[in-house]
Amino acid sequence: MWFNSWEFLYFLPSVLLIYYILNRQAQNIWLLAASYFFYGWWDWRFLSLILASTLVDYFAGLFIHKTKEAKKRRRGLYASLFMNLGALGLFKYFNFFVDSFAALGDSFGLNFNTPAMRLLPPVGISFYTFQTLSYTIDIYRNKQKPVTNFINFALYVTYFPQLVAGPIERAKSLLPQIENKRIVSQEQFQAGILLILIGLFKKIAIADAAAPLVDEIFSNPQAQTSTILLKGLYLFSLQIYCDFSGYSSIARGVSKLIGIELSENFQTPYLSANITDFWRRWHISLSQWLRDYLYIPLGGNKFGTVKTYRNLLLTMLIGGLWHGANWTFVVWGGLHGLFLAAHKKFTEIRSVAESVKQKNKHPFLTILNVFITFHLVALAWIFFRSPDFATAWNYLSGLINWHGGFQLSYLKLPFFLIALLAPLEWLQSRSFDVLSVTRLPIPARAFYYMAMIIAIIILGGNDVPFIYFQF
Repeated sequence: MWFNSWEFLYFLPSVLLIYYILNRQAQNIWLLAASYFFYGWWDWRFLSLILASTLVDYFAGLFIHKTKEAKKRRRGLYASLFMNLGALGLFKYFNFFVDSFAALGDSFGLNFNTPAMRLLPPVGISFYTFQTLSYTIDIYRNKQKPVTNFINFALYVTYFPQLVAGPIERAKSLLPQIENKRIVSQEQFQAGILLILIGLFKKIAIADAAAPLVDEIFSNPQAQTSTILLKGLYLFSLQIYCDFSGYSSIARGVSKLIGIELSENFQTPYLSANITDFWRRWHISLSQWLRDYLYIPLGGNKFGTVKTYRNLLLTMLIGGLWHGANWTFVVWGGLHGLFLAAHKKFTEIRSVAESVKQKNKHPFLTILNVFITFHLVALAWIFFRSPDFATAWNYLSGLINWHGGFQLSYLKLPFFLIALLAPLEWLQSRSFDVLSVTRLPIPARAFYYMAMIIAIIILGGNDVPFIYFQF
């Protein structure tokens, strides 16, 4: 059940109408039932997996908190890690590692009979696995107390607005809102409707409008001119941003209608002046999760330059693999790890040269930094989008070995979609709040709302699933 589907259009009002007339505890039971229905819409068989994960982490959290002996506490944590990472590894990476092992054998002239069975990864398993892991790890670190009410904890795991594609919420943020009484104010309701509109605008009018051309260009990059490849690169950069940030906006909007605030996951990432700043603005909940539960436990930047670079690279390699069971995702993560390490080194050098630091305050240099950062991110997207290395290499080769001249007319669609998005991004960049559009004068606000609705109607029609649902 996609957010942009007719089924969800019927589902959400039905859930809200009953939700508003119930008391808090009954509301939580109703939301839990709705969340299971929402998740089971794809494949009811996966409900058993998410229920098993919920049960293990619920009891593991209680056990870790109650037990004082360090060895037993570790056993409770290991039970959670084994359940969550085991399920993630089996369902998401089983096919990947079997195929990689078979390919390695073929390179040495060995033929392995790979199993005919192919495991279908459950929708959203990467997201809810990381969310529940953060809960048990925080209890183990004495940063979080366990939930005793199973209904409340199960709702924390399965809360449908953010279940399948985030944001990845921490227990300290989401659980108190589940446990306490919720009253949806008029302002909150209006903000929720606006966020849903903004999300649908990004998804339908921009991401879905770009999708057919992106698919066509990436399906056969060697047959395209360099200008067409550049067009595809810009279009995919827009598509993935508007697709994912659009989903996050809808998730936040739907949750506001329920009276629960979710984290903002994107803050104009393509306006970042360096790659470190990009990861503070892009998929913020994942970036913070990787920092707190992987990068810092590895040692962070405490043990010298070389180990800091190693930790950055390992974190981003694992972050790349988290996105998908393909070596192209690993390369994408590795590139970002190298970019982050290079920026850290450059920052260390620049801090010595105070004069350079002063020059970097010039607006032109800021614009140049944004331009460079965006194109580094865009080049890495080639590996993210390509199904294999051959496609990625053909795409890169076509851009590096420029051919077919330069035809500006081919870039009309990317520029048009950028023009649609630019006012929203500019407003958000002023305050890091996508709802800053509400501070416009009433005539300007009404004009922009109507423009988004008209764009959705005119440019809609492509029924494209959300990209991050596959992760």
